[in-house]
Amino acid sequence: MEHRPNPAELDVLVPNFKRRLSGVTATIVRLVPLQAKAMALAAVAPDMPLHVPTIPPSALITMSRNGPSGPRVWHARRNTEMLAGLALKYLLGKRLKLVFTSASQRKHTGYTKWLIDRMDHLIATSRKTAGYLDHPADVILHGIDTTQFSPPDDRAALRNRLGLQDGLLVGCYGRIRAQKGTGDFLDAMIPVLKQVTHGHALIMGRATESHTTYEADLRAKAAASGVGDRIHFLPEVPVHEMADWYRVLDLFVAPQRWEGFGLTPLEAMACGVPVVATTVGAFPELLTAETGKLISPQDIPGMSDAILEMLSDTTKLSAMGASARRHVERNFRIEAEAEAIMAIYRRLLSEG
Repeated sequence: MEHRPNPAELDVLVPNFKRRLSGVTATIVRLVPLQAKAMALAAVAPDMPLHVPTIPPSALITMSRNGPSGPRVWHARRNTEMLAGLALKYLLGKRLKLVFTSASQRKHTGYTKWLIDRMDHLIATSRKTAGYLDHPADVILHGIDTTQFSPPDDRAALRNRLGLQDGLLVGCYGRIRAQKGTGDFLDAMIPVLKQVTHGHALIMGRATESHTTYEADLRAKAAASGVGDRIHFLPEVPVHEMADWYRVLDLFVAPQRWEGFGLTPLEAMACGVPVVATTVGAFPELLTAETGKLISPQDIPGMSDAILEMLSDTTKLSAMGASARRHVERNFRIEAEAEAIMAIYRRLLSEG
């Protein structure tokens, strides 16, 4: 059901000006419906799923200068949205408290620094990200829905339903491109599969147009590897089906060369699956020695060794999966993320 709130009644506006699916958009889709249950809050976007409370960007022009209790909060996550907040505040006279969440783990350009300097409050999605900001920031790690992502009742039955083979299944999910480390995962798994004869590698995701040649090269390499019958390239599935594809795994690998945050390890761990991940994004802040292993990005031998070590002891692997689930439940529930952000909103609104 479409949810179109009255702009005059909103205390918090969360812009999302990018139509293409992205990590930022996914974050807003997850958080806004949850936060809107507790606050007068909505997304500002040209297009969002029907269940997300949303007002169109055009409504900003005629929107009242004040919110129900004074200045509104404008929570941007991109440069264009910071700029829009400044334009609304200083050109159109809307009373706004400007918040920016940064996920970047690189030096900001002069333009971005100029925008950041004019924000009223900053949030970083990891401690590493906070280190790239020249201002104090609250660190709020992403969380996930631990009801949607949960361990399987019967993994064998689920594998059978999805048409998967029995054995040790190692997965790598996400966009197929060099930056995401898809080829690194393949290169690491080929020697693993030659030693673990009952193992399988699952590569799921989509290659955008500029990366189709890269995907074709990976498929050719897999076919020529001698273990190509146990390397499976799977089509991308809808978000609501992803949990089942984690649940069937014995081990998940996040081989990224660069990442802003990276939710896939949390999704896997919530489903009771331990993780091998590179030391990029927030991964070092997500994993513990009881839930997985960290390796350097592009360290193919190190990735192979970590996977082999974890697959060599299935009893320990299962225990790590149980620890991973507990770790996510205690530290990375989406409700905790939503509440931490809303605490900032409430503080800013109370300042008037």
